[in-house]
Amino acid sequence: MAQVKVFGLKERLNPVKAQLSDVIHSCVVDALQFPPDKRFQRFFPMDKEDFYYAPGRSEAYTIIEVSMFEGRSTESKKQLIRLLFERIEQELSISPQDVEITVFETPQSNWGIRGALGDELALGYKVNV
Repeated sequence: MAQVKVFGLKERLNPVKAQLSDVIHSCVVDALQFPPDKRFQRFFPMDKEDFYYAPGRSEAYTIIEVSMFEGRSTESKKQLIRLLFERIEQELSISPQDVEITVFETPQSNWGIRGALGDELALGYKVNV
């Protein structure tokens, strides 16, 4: 399981939301071996007065937070991050300087999904990749 949250200025995020969703999903599928039909994303378009960021970033500054079950290898997580930087730049012309990615991992037992505990679910895909 992976849940993705994306934050950015609404004027910049809204026009590219669908394309960015596709890019993020392709990276999750390729790096973490998720089934193509498993897409869990939420977008948070922000007003300028609610979204502060450091100097050196442009209005394209985008934060991506990935919450997922623990168990993936360090290399799989690094591959996810590398792919996100690469594909977001290629597909959306957003510089890696304007992208910040955080991966949060929690035990499966800390998740509740479809009325069941995460560690009691039959997922149909591997977590330990």
